[in-house]
Amino acid sequence: MSMTLTQNAERVPPGWRGLVALVVAGAVLWFVCSKYPAELPFFLPWEFSWPVFLATSLSLAWFFIGLQRLPPAQHPPLWRSTCFIAGELLLYAMVQTHIDYYAQHMFFIHRAQHFVLHHVGAFLIALGASGSVLWAGMPDFLKPLFTSKPVRMSVDFIMHPVAAPVIFVGMIYLWLIPAIHTRVMLDARLYDVMNWSMALDGIAFWWLVLDPRPSPPARIGSGIRALLIIAVEPPQMALGAILSLSGTDYYPVYRICGRMFDMPALSDQHYGGLIIWLPGTLLSLLAIILVLVNMRRNEDGAADVVG
Repeated sequence: MSMTLTQNAERVPPGWRGLVALVVAGAVLWFVCSKYPAELPFFLPWEFSWPVFLATSLSLAWFFIGLQRLPPAQHPPLWRSTCFIAGELLLYAMVQTHIDYYAQHMFFIHRAQHFVLHHVGAFLIALGASGSVLWAGMPDFLKPLFTSKPVRMSVDFIMHPVAAPVIFVGMIYLWLIPAIHTRVMLDARLYDVMNWSMALDGIAFWWLVLDPRPSPPARIGSGIRALLIIAVEPPQMALGAILSLSGTDYYPVYRICGRMFDMPALSDQHYGGLIIWLPGTLLSLLAIILVLVNMRRNEDGAADVVG
């Protein structure tokens, strides 16, 4: 009997065995988080999310499978792979550890969470430039979904050079409209939509401007990329300044939910505004430097081809 079970297990493709193991691990994590949320360590979810767990686990699995399938000459540099993995783990940590619980009870932690989702984590994933590796590792039956017309049209719209900066800044402003913010923070489904939209839009925008390839095949050239980075900065600075300097508490929802720390409401809001204002400026400066480096590298590569 045991021999038969072993033989049957050997017939199951490794990919399916990995998927079963992933689902089992997720089910265990879901059960533990559902039953004992307050007793779990900080690095485990406060509220387990199957979509986040599967998106992170599968993308990392496809990445490593893709590395195995591609010849070494087609592997991204180690530093890019490190950026991609770090970005994935950062996004996961923001919404699937107790950081998320703190972000629901302190405005400045919420802003730090979104800065990582929309800026740092998304920036690192885009810098990883691992699209070809993910494609190589993805199951063939899923590829038609990602090349379908609705998906391509959605991506083309989000990454259009006119729409991209508007959506990028608009997402920040939309979720910080006081009436909307209050509703979102009290509705678990809208809260998830907010976090997903910030992460996905951040990845799309930063990939648009940090794509290391020349144009074409990249969507836009280096000059337009630099302009997009510059365009998104003043609205963020303005919003950050308003929240940092205002004497009005725009987000009483954190008083309703109960703040984690003994901090005045305005201080909480001011710190959150500073997170919007200052770190974003530094990241934009880094992005412009990287665009210039890519432009120089692509020019040198073109000169070598011509020569």
